[in-house]
Amino acid sequence: MKKIIHNGTSINLVSSNGPFVIMIHGLGLNKNMWDWQTNELSKYYSVITYDLIGHGNSKDPGEIINLEYFSNQIVEIMDCFSIDQTALIGFSLGGMIARKFAIRFNEKLWGLAILNSAYERNKKSRDAVQQRVNMAIKDGPSATIDNALERWFTEKYRRENQTTMDLIRKWVLANKKDVYPKVYQVLVDGVDELLGERLLIKCPTLVLTGDEDYGNSPEMSMKISKQIKGSIVKILPRLRHMALIEDADTVNKILVDFLINCRK
Repeated sequence: MKKIIHNGTSINLVSSNGPFVIMIHGLGLNKNMWDWQTNELSKYYSVITYDLIGHGNSKDPGEIINLEYFSNQIVEIMDCFSIDQTALIGFSLGGMIARKFAIRFNEKLWGLAILNSAYERNKKSRDAVQQRVNMAIKDGPSATIDNALERWFTEKYRRENQTTMDLIRKWVLANKKDVYPKVYQVLVDGVDELLGERLLIKCPTLVLTGDEDYGNSPEMSMKISKQIKGSIVKILPRLRHMALIEDADTVNKILVDFLINCRK
């Protein structure tokens, strides 16, 4: 594994085994959340993980941040490694960033996977997310972590995997109190950048979520898929937001099969 800092972005080149795949983590997390995926994907691909601006070991954001701002970070990573085309795998906020990148730079993509990501919310759902942002403004990430773990994992998994719960809690609590809410606000407002009957995304696309991921629901995934011609949808039964950790084997198989088919 090669670790570098480029223009304030902390990057891991996990492997160099074929076409590039860049993986975009979710709000409050860091590039290590992909540890459940990289061992499998690195058998076939040159895998890059990185910390979003405002997360992990990457720089803090500027005053104005939105999905375009975060998509520019991917451009910088591609330039750093002289990558002409990549696949993107984006989780949650990362899935929103990946869509924004695909709209702007579709020619740079050979595949796109959108995992557990949001579409337009109704007022009740939007207000609920905004309330969590407001709590984070007041008390930092500690105000949201307990509720997040309940939404992210099934009760059984939480009960039987306390070490993983402690690790993810540690990641979220490491976020800066003055930065975390700014990025959280992008999770609220960013969906407005992604609306429209059709998105100009032409690369093969996978949309995936769990049937118990109520904040990033199967209905949302279906609506995202309808925006992207030829995209496919996978709904995983009895799984919540962090399906890619709770049932990594299933998610990894879906991802590898999808990426292989993209290259045919």
